[in-house]
Amino acid sequence: LEEEKKAQVLKLKADAIDAYFKSKKMPLEGYGMHMVLQAEKNELDWRLIPAISVIESTGGKFACYKNPFGWGSCKIKFASYDDAIETVARNLGGNNPNTARYYKDKTTEEKLHHYNNSVVPTYTGEIMQFMELIEDGK
Repeated sequence: LEEEKKAQVLKLKADAIDAYFKSKKMPLEGYGMHMVLQAEKNELDWRLIPAISVIESTGGKFACYKNPFGWGSCKIKFASYDDAIETVARNLGGNNPNTARYYKDKTTEEKLHHYNNSVVPTYTGEIMQFMELIEDGK
């Protein structure tokens, strides 16, 4: 029963992400469950990955090389959106030894500061705003 409840919660989160992307006609619609599962695996807020994609590439509309997150200043090419989601989630979760010093054991705000806030001072606030919009279905 506990597993069933957990699966329902994950589905609700994934549906919220996909509904948001669908309402804005964004290419990452359909990737909600993968984003939620990667967030769970890497102990991230489930809204973080989709919110970053909205700011960085309008949910995949302006993704460079299957990189809807602007990861590596958009110079990193991914084979698929799934690969990009997994890579960014792993890094933000502090699970890549090369970037762990920026993301491991940090709050969402601290992670965002290292992700882009030093370049764009309003970045963290913008991401946090989109995280709320995704959750609220707006």
